[in-house]
Amino acid sequence: MIGSAAIIKGVTLEIEDGSFVVFVGPSGSGKTTLLRLIAGLEDLASGRVLIDGSDVTHVPASKRGLAMVFQSYALYPHMTVRGNIEFALRIAGQQREEIDRRVRAAASMLGLDALLDRRARELSGGERQRVAIGRAIVREPRAFLFDEPLSNLDAALRSDMRVQLSALQRKLGATTIYVTHDQLEAMTMADRVVVLNKGAVEQVGVPADLYRRPANRFVAGFIGSPRMNFLEGVAASELGAHSIGVRPDDLKIAGDGGGWSGTIVAREYLGSDTFLHVDSSAGHLTLRVRGEERRDVGAKVWVVADRDQIHRFDGEGRALAR
Repeated sequence: MIGSAAIIKGVTLEIEDGSFVVFVGPSGSGKTTLLRLIAGLEDLASGRVLIDGSDVTHVPASKRGLAMVFQSYALYPHMTVRGNIEFALRIAGQQREEIDRRVRAAASMLGLDALLDRRARELSGGERQRVAIGRAIVREPRAFLFDEPLSNLDAALRSDMRVQLSALQRKLGATTIYVTHDQLEAMTMADRVVVLNKGAVEQVGVPADLYRRPANRFVAGFIGSPRMNFLEGVAASELGAHSIGVRPDDLKIAGDGGGWSGTIVAREYLGSDTFLHVDSSAGHLTLRVRGEERRDVGAKVWVVADRDQIHRFDGEGRALAR
C-alpha cells in the first residue's frame, strides 16, 4: 500500500540464490515498488519479505544486507571515483586496508583503475554508472538490486553495459534483481523474467518460455519486438479462439492465392532485417523478412502464418492449449 492505493496486489515470488531475475512491465506496473518493498524502502501492508530464510519485513533497509543501484547515479561530484566507491565503507568504520582491497577489486572488475583519482563530475554517463555499481560491489551484499540503471544512457552504451553487467553478475555469482521497462533488456540479461502488470505478476519464466509460450495476451504482446500481431474475427474463429497471435518472425510472403491477401503500407529497412507492414484481409500485420527484401510500399502480397506457431486466446485473454 502507498497511501490508500494498493500498488502490489498479492505477489508470491521466490528468487533463487545466485540468479539474475528481471522485473519487467510498462510504467505503473509496480515493478519498482516491488523492488523497493524487497529493499525495505516501502512498507508492506500485509505479507512478508524473507531473505535467506529470515523474515526481514520489519528490518530497516540499512540492515538487510542489500545494495541498490538507482537510475540516477547519485554520486558526490566533488569526490574522486575512489572516494565515491569507498564512502559507505568509511562511514561503516571499515579498516583502511580492507577498504583499499575492496576498492581495488571493484575497480579492476569494472575497468576503473585509471579513473580512481578523477572527480566524478569529470566522468561520462557510462563511467558514472560503473562507479555507482562499484559502490554497490564493495559492500559485498547478499543481493544486488538495480532500478532501471541504464535508462540515462544512449542506445549503443546501453548495449555495452548490458553485456558488462551480465558478465559481472556471472563472475560474482551474486543474486541480482533488475528492474526495467525494456523487454529487450529483460530477454537478453535474465535467467528468469517476472512480467508485471497493474501490480500483479502475469508470468514468471525463462526468456524463451515467455516468448514462445506466453500465459496470456498481455505477455504475448509485451514480450517480443516488433510486437505480436493479434487478429480477431474469422481468422480467430476458424481456430476456435476469440483472438489469435502470430509473431512477425512466423509470417512469410507466399505465392499468389495462398494465405491472407494484402497491401504493403509501410517498409522499415534495418540492414539485416526489413519489417513490412501489411493491411491484409485478416487485419494489420507486421512481418520480419530478410533485409534485402525488394517489395515496396503499394505492392500486393499474400501472407501465410506458420500454423504451429499461432497462439490462441480466449475472451479473457488467457492462452489456450496449442
